[in-house]
Formats: sequence, C-alpha cells, structure tokens
Amino acid sequence: MQTPWGELSVSDAHVHFFSRRFFESLGAQSGKPPEKIAQALHWDLPSGDPRELASRWTSELDRYNLTRAALIGSFPADEESISIARAFQPDRFFAYAMFNPLEPEAPARARAAFDAGVQALCFFPAMHRFSMQDERVAPILEVAASQPGRAVFVHCGVLTVGVRKKLGLPSFFDMRFSNPIDLHAVALCFPKLPFIVPHFGAGYFREALMLADLCPNVYLDTSSSNSWMRYEELELATVFRRALAVAGSKRLLFGTDSSFFPRGWNQTIFEQQSLVLHSLDLSAADAQMIFSGNLEGLFANSAERALTAR
Repeated sequence: MQTPWGELSVSDAHVHFFSRRFFESLGAQSGKPPEKIAQALHWDLPSGDPRELASRWTSELDRYNLTRAALIGSFPADEESISIARAFQPDRFFAYAMFNPLEPEAPARARAAFDAGVQALCFFPAMHRFSMQDERVAPILEVAASQPGRAVFVHCGVLTVGVRKKLGLPSFFDMRFSNPIDLHAVALCFPKLPFIVPHFGAGYFREALMLADLCPNVYLDTSSSNSWMRYEELELATVFRRALAVAGSKRLLFGTDSSFFPRGWNQTIFEQQSLVLHSLDLSAADAQMIFSGNLEGLFANSAERALTAR
C-alpha cells in the first residue's frame, strides 16, 4: 500500500467479523428476525455461509491493497464462523474468537477453537463480568500458552457497543474489571504468551503503558477513533509518542476497528494514524513493524502451518 513512507505492507490487526450468527444472536435478544436487525442498523445482512462474508472482506483487502486482516468473531460461541473464514483464505486472515472463560467446559472449548484454526482468544472482562485473575481463567491461558503462534486479546477500559444502544438492548457491563493492571501478574505468569490490549487501553492509557513497560509480552493495538482521548485532553500524536517511548515500535499493532458493510474497511483511521506517525519522524522500518510486521510475527508459526496444510 502507498503510505507517507512509500510502499509498505499493511495488515489490519482489528476487524470485526459480523457473521449471520451475530445478527441472529441480536435478534434472539431483541425478539426480532435478523432481517429486521440489519434494517434497523442500515447494515448488510450476510448469508449463513461465513465464506461469503470472508470473500467480501477479501475484496476489501484487495481494494485497498492490504496484506492481511485479523478477523474478530464478535460474540461468544462463534468460533465456527471465524474458523471457516480463515480456512477459506488462510493467507489473508488471522482468526480471533470472542471467548467467555466462565462458560462450561471453557478450557476444552478453547483447545477445540485452536485446533480449528483460531489464533487468538478475545476476552471482554467488563462485558462478561470477570477478573483476569479469576482462577477459572488460568486453565484457558495454559491452553493458549501450550501452543505456538497463539495470543490472548483483552479488552480494557471503556467498553461501549453501539449496536446494542441502537437496538435498545441493555449492556450490563462492569468497569471494575477493566483495568489493564489486572493483567500484570497474569502476563508475568505466562511470559511466552502474547497479550494484546486494544485501543491503547481505552481510557486507561497510563495503566496500559505501565503494563507494557513491566511485561514485554504485552502489545497495544491502535484501533478505533480512540475517542477515550477526551478524558485526558490528549491528541493522537501525544498518544503515539508516549506509546513509542514505552512499548517501542515492535509492540504496537495497527488496527482500524472496521466492522460492517456497506462501509467496509475504515480507511480514514489508517490515514489519520499514518499521518500522525509520519509527523513524529518514525522511520520506514519502524512503520513497517507497526503496520504489518508485528502482527505477522505474532502468528508466524500458526500461519505457516495453515499454508502448509493447503
């Protein structure tokens, strides 16, 4: 892709995969069919075959000359959809699955998800109301740590799900479980397992930097509009400057938080972040790490296995 540094490989570390089952889940909660949910949101309703939605995202990658995208299955128990999507185009997608560690047989389900091709489990402690230090979480992390090329994504800070608000659905989240500091002891116990904290900690920026400083296996993803900056009167340039000073260019993962169609990939986020980083005199080599190299490196082993199996 053409960037302020010239031609670079760009991969997006944060793209939501809103499958048909995602719409069906919202429909079950609101008492409306998936068609009505899509109509209310002004979103396109995907078919029941995840490969068709994966094909549409492949077209988006081609349209913008993106190398890869990490697709996030966006409600618990949708590992199958995201696994099918990755199997459809393993050289274009990484597969993340939203995961609730409090559900029955969670460690076995985590193992099955990894066996099916999932590369990262996404935890939302505030949404599912648990602490990362809960004793039920550790067995799942042990499963992840036992396999190369796996990671754990932990959403910290402010959590808002706009789609639920638009549909009038309640969000009984609990921010007591949102502090990145809760990850400190956990990340130290699993030093070889990468932990990804999205949105720079989403309001807990200072704490996310402290965590990253103390734990070299913690990565920060840069995705979304980062509207949390208004809490501290920060600008994006300041956020990047401080993140680079603490975590360095090797532990930042570029992401957009793209999600639905017909909007597709959110190019505006890429343009904003690339211009800010270029204004900080970031070298082309460091930019390449942030925009692709770090993400590719996290999952190199699992990606190679998938390509060999094709």
